[in-house]
Amino acid sequence: MSTVCERPEVKSNSYKALRLILEAWDEGADQGIAPELMAYAALFTALTDLVSAFGEDAVAQLARGLDSRVRQGEFTMVETRQ
Repeated sequence: MSTVCERPEVKSNSYKALRLILEAWDEGADQGIAPELMAYAALFTALTDLVSAFGEDAVAQLARGLDSRVRQGEFTMVETRQ
């Protein structure tokens, strides 16, 4: 039995959504918008939509889980040296 996120139609829509976000990101970059400003706007938009859909408690729980994922490098695209 597959989970909701494993269903082909959900994966297809997820890829479409990602493509749309990446296109908007490229358009912003082409217009000279700093990546960190776009990232902040994207996070704000994502969090407000998630709160509307799932409520504050669920989103707060999701956000708490991000700490360890960030520290483990899950979102690091380029290896940094310290």
